[in-house]
Amino acid sequence: MNQRLSTLNEVEAAIWEELERSARDRSHPWRTCVLATAAPDSHDQAGVDARLVVLREADAATRRLLIYTDSRARKVAQMRAHPAATLVLWSTTIGWQLRCSVRCEIEDNGLTVSSRWARIKLSPGAQDYLSPLAPGTALDGQTPAAGQRENFALIIATVTRIDWMELNADGHRRAVFGDGPARWVQP
Repeated sequence: MNQRLSTLNEVEAAIWEELERSARDRSHPWRTCVLATAAPDSHDQAGVDARLVVLREADAATRRLLIYTDSRARKVAQMRAHPAATLVLWSTTIGWQLRCSVRCEIEDNGLTVSSRWARIKLSPGAQDYLSPLAPGTALDGQTPAAGQRENFALIIATVTRIDWMELNADGHRRAVFGDGPARWVQP
């Protein structure tokens, strides 16, 4: 961004433009983001679990973000039990941080899943979902043979709130979108 945006409408439109771009552009800093979920079974006293995920699709019209996952991953069970989560994204290039409050839905069958699987099934990335072992399973030194698509799933994250922060030498700015009227807030 060469020029600072001046209105809340401009900022929100630019956020979604960047989110949509990040899903298409492998080098965009927001393509890899942190997903934090409630984890009551965690050893962390806060009961939160966080990991990096890859943003695969973004749709401003539906306010949805799409992430691929293995259906056996711990995060899937966590989101099925507690669908509220947070995505954190940072771009040094534009100096923007996003904290997106999301409501997650897991899809592991149907046309939406099948169409995404058809796009990646012949790519090296498909191997991430073909192991007969669940993510985090201890290995005994052997590489397991590949399984089937049954472990490929989608996380559909509907954005309910965006907390935007712009870090800038001319002054930091912050705004909130989605839980009531858009508004500027103290950084």
